[in-house]
Amino acid sequence: MLDYGIGNLRSAEKALCRVGADARLTADVGIVRDAVAVVLPGVGAFGACMRALRATALEDPALDAVASGRPFLGICIGMQMLFETSAEDEGAKGLGVIAGDVEWIPGDVKRPQMQWNRLHVVRPDDPAFRGAARDPWMYFVHSLHAVPAEPSVVTATCDYGGPVTAAVWQGNVLACQFHPEKSGRNGLAYLQRFVAALPAA
Repeated sequence: MLDYGIGNLRSAEKALCRVGADARLTADVGIVRDAVAVVLPGVGAFGACMRALRATALEDPALDAVASGRPFLGICIGMQMLFETSAEDEGAKGLGVIAGDVEWIPGDVKRPQMQWNRLHVVRPDDPAFRGAARDPWMYFVHSLHAVPAEPSVVTATCDYGGPVTAAVWQGNVLACQFHPEKSGRNGLAYLQRFVAALPAA
């Protein structure tokens, strides 16, 4: 897990360890390079997180991990960082791994969405949703959501004043807007399926 010094990222690390992963929160480029999979967690604001990722020299290792074909998981702001831009900070550039932008949740709804919400899984072939309970509940804390240029990468949505992107999958990259580490049994199951799909070390 990439440790770029923003927010409390330990809870995601602990959740991954709980489901059997040898998860380590690290800024060591060598460990990131040798990892079987890489996780980009995130809490806070898009621009601040991108600046911190660059300040800790972890942007290139993140992009190298994606390019290597290794499984890569983005969580919450970590999902948003995979896109090109965000309306939250129009001067900040994302990683650009997935074409598209991050936009404010539309409609006349309270922002942030800070609640449990039911997922609508539109692509059950997503490795982290294979065999999942139908329409599982997950916990969200966010004001913006990803709008991919290619809609087919969206694997799950939730309804919050209209459809809101909850998870995406493109090649070796998976990402979720919800917090699996705060989503009880369903969140741990999501992480477990991600871990179970990893190649042997």
